[in-house]
Amino acid sequence: MNLYKKIALGFVAGMAVITAGCSKDKKDNSAANIPTKITKKTTVTFWHGMNGGQRTELEKLTAEFEKKNPNIEVKLENQGSYIDLQAKVNSTLQSPNNLPTITQAYPGWLYNAAKSNMLVDLSPYINNQKLGWGSAAKSGIRDELLDGAKIQGKQYGIPFNKSIEVLTYNKSIFEKYGIKKVPTTMKELAQVSETIYKKSNHEVVGAGFDSLANYYTLGMKNEGINFTDKIDFTGSKSRKVIDYYAQGMKKGYFTTAGSAHYLSGPFANEKVAMYIGTSAGEGYVKKAVGDKFTYDVAARPGKYTMQQGTDIYMFKKATGMQKSAAFKYMQFLTSKSAQLDWANATGYIPVNNAVVTSKEYKENTKTKLPAKLEGAMKYLYSVPVAKNSNAAYSQLDPIMAKILYAAKNGQNVNNQIKAGKAKFDATWKQ
Repeated sequence: MNLYKKIALGFVAGMAVITAGCSKDKKDNSAANIPTKITKKTTVTFWHGMNGGQRTELEKLTAEFEKKNPNIEVKLENQGSYIDLQAKVNSTLQSPNNLPTITQAYPGWLYNAAKSNMLVDLSPYINNQKLGWGSAAKSGIRDELLDGAKIQGKQYGIPFNKSIEVLTYNKSIFEKYGIKKVPTTMKELAQVSETIYKKSNHEVVGAGFDSLANYYTLGMKNEGINFTDKIDFTGSKSRKVIDYYAQGMKKGYFTTAGSAHYLSGPFANEKVAMYIGTSAGEGYVKKAVGDKFTYDVAARPGKYTMQQGTDIYMFKKATGMQKSAAFKYMQFLTSKSAQLDWANATGYIPVNNAVVTSKEYKENTKTKLPAKLEGAMKYLYSVPVAKNSNAAYSQLDPIMAKILYAAKNGQNVNNQIKAGKAKFDATWKQ
């Protein structure tokens, strides 16, 4: 058989598989074919990356769900870190029958899985009057969080463990140096940072950002530019965003997390007065700070903040009964009672609006965030899911790190920006 004939036959076979998959999907996901009651013992396998106290709370909530739903067993399979989980999902996509029923994931991880018709569109489940909420609006989940769990416009994911970026600041240092107003704009952040740096005799750096990728992405969003392959890395607005941080590094009042990845350590040791990082890290900050000084949290300076954390996605290889059972579990995890417990135990933000605005959550004094969260998440943004967007976003940290290192050490920043553009553009075209 010649090569061209082999290719032709392979194409026909591949189209047959895709057509069959589409047909099966239509049957499984139509409202008329969704089981609304779990009538027999059904096992749901859930791959996750929760560890420590987060894992303990997930196990507790799962046991509560199983008690309420005796026909459903949820097998929690911890895959280690997010990096380990992503690698496991990616490698197993080559053998779909070995995939779990559901998994935690960032949407960018599953772009190719969605393109290959391997994920379940959850809209029919959400809109089902008996099994779901009847509509997405009735779910109580914030629109921006639901939209962030879409891939190619389809609701493949349900938000679960989410965080936003917030400003964490040392109130004691503010009082010491006469800072009366917490920065709400990027201009104010630079001004306050420089004031603290100078008044402390260069002993205390003003501020820094844990995620340089988030810094750049939100900087561009605040300039009216979404994260797409159309970004001109050397354009005027991009240069404005880069120069803001580079000037602070050059003058000494800004810093980066570097190889430590988080500025909570230098913050707790009173080497940094403020930092912008994940809201999910407050528990670590509280423990590290102890009674050394008073800290507080506030909305991230600027209009937008980044919503991050994973969603839960479902694979088509599951049976109809498993899919319905898994959706019931996902619905439980996003309920008001479960999200209140989850948020209080882990520091993640509640994805259920009823919790965010509730007295029970706002009056939780174990951490500072609950009382501030509603005002801190007015404008949420997430990296749009598109071909290579996840890879391009991941390149921003090392690209920005090299630029800021050059600025701090008096090297040629322009050369690093040009090199960054080449790498950034190439990643989109992979």
